Formats: sequence, C-alpha cells, structure tokens
Amino acid sequence: MITLRRPPPMPSETGGSGFLSMFLKSVAVCVLIAGLSHPARLAEGTTATPPALDECVRQFESSYQNVRTLEAGFTQEYVAWGRTRVESGEVYLSRGGKMRWEYQKPEQKLFLSDGRDVVLFVPAEKQLTRTPLKESDDVRIPLELLVSHPNLHHAFSRIELAGPSPGAAPGDRVLRAYPKRGQEQEYRDVLVEITPAFDVRRLVITYPDETVMQFTFDRISRNARLNPSLFEFTPPAGTEVIQQ
Repeated sequence: MITLRRPPPMPSETGGSGFLSMFLKSVAVCVLIAGLSHPARLAEGTTATPPALDECVRQFESSYQNVRTLEAGFTQEYVAWGRTRVESGEVYLSRGGKMRWEYQKPEQKLFLSDGRDVVLFVPAEKQLTRTPLKESDDVRIPLELLVSHPNLHHAFSRIELAGPSPGAAPGDRVLRAYPKRGQEQEYRDVLVEITPAFDVRRLVITYPDETVMQFTFDRISRNARLNPSLFEFTPPAGTEVIQQ
C-alpha cells in the first residue's frame, strides 16, 4: 500500500534539525513515477479506462522495460503557507536500490543509497544521518522503482488524463491520480507530466492543506554508464554520524 504523508513544516533557511527532518521524514511522492507501468483504473473496483489513457500507460511501460540506470537534472520545490523553498542538482539511479542525489543549490548536500542504507550528508553542518533503506520513508526512495518493475494498479483509486495544466510543456500529457479510500487525509491528488518520449518531466503532489511538493526533471538519460563508486560515500574526518 502506498502512503503519501503530508510534508513537515517549511524548514528554516539556515538549516538545522528542522531542515534535516524535511529530508528524512518527507513523503513518498515519487512512487507515482514508478507506477505508470500498469493500466490504471477509473475507480476502485472498475477496470474500464479511456483508450487514450490505456495507450499512454502501455507505451510508458514499454519504453522503460529495459531501463537499468537513469540520470537527470532535478529541481525540487516545496510551497507552504506563502513560502517557497527551491533546490536543484543531479540525480543518478541504478537497479538494486541505488541512488545518488547531489544537491548543488542553494547549498551542497548529498543524499545517497547503496541498496542497504540511505545517508544524508550536509557539509555545512558536518553531519551525516544514516538510516536502513527498508526503514526509510524518504521522498526520494520510491523513485528507484523507475529502473525496476513498478506497479500503479494497486497504488491509487483512480487515474485520469488531466486537462491543461499550468506549466506543462507543449505536447506533454498530464495524468492525475487520486488516493485510495482511507488515504484521503494524506494527499489530495498527484499530477505527473509525461513528455512525448515518455520521460517524466514533472511531478506535483497537493496535500489537503494546499501545501505542494513538486519535482521537475530535465536532461534525462536512460541506461547511462554509471561508475559503481557513485553509490559509495565515506564522510570526511570530523563528521558527526547519526545512526537512525
């Protein structure tokens, strides 16, 4: 069962424990990307779907059938109560639960999974937090499913082709997904924007309190040659290591 928890309060601009909390206790949003590989249902218990939606899902599934690695530029935007925090960098994914998120702006950070543990390293704070992969509900973890075998069929109560969406690029298609019964208090809906090449350009999740988390991806490269060392990290001397 997919759980999309509401994000924590907007972190301070100076970092600190609230800043780390945003990254280590955020919502599992990106599973939506992974899920687009199975035909969706119009409503729970209903199998009929519009041909255009079925075809979109089928083609997306086919295009990612043999993807083993992926790299892209990303922008992460969190909007809450009149405040916006925007961060950006590069992301690398590989089968086996491996990922590397290199945050470059507004400050450098590293979020990494080696398939066993996930770590968040903040150089400015000289602090590294390590969490077992199976126990992490971080916002970035489910994105790895894009290079494995995703499943949307059991994740949402309803999927539809959305109408014109602000910010969508010409030629892109936008899907809207709704929570299953009992999860309505966790998120209102999720938009996913798909390019004509069936890359995921943008994810937007809206919560019941109208706060919004958005990911935008560009320069997407499938099956890139990724050095295994990308998914290894040894913190510099003097780093405080927090085991969760």
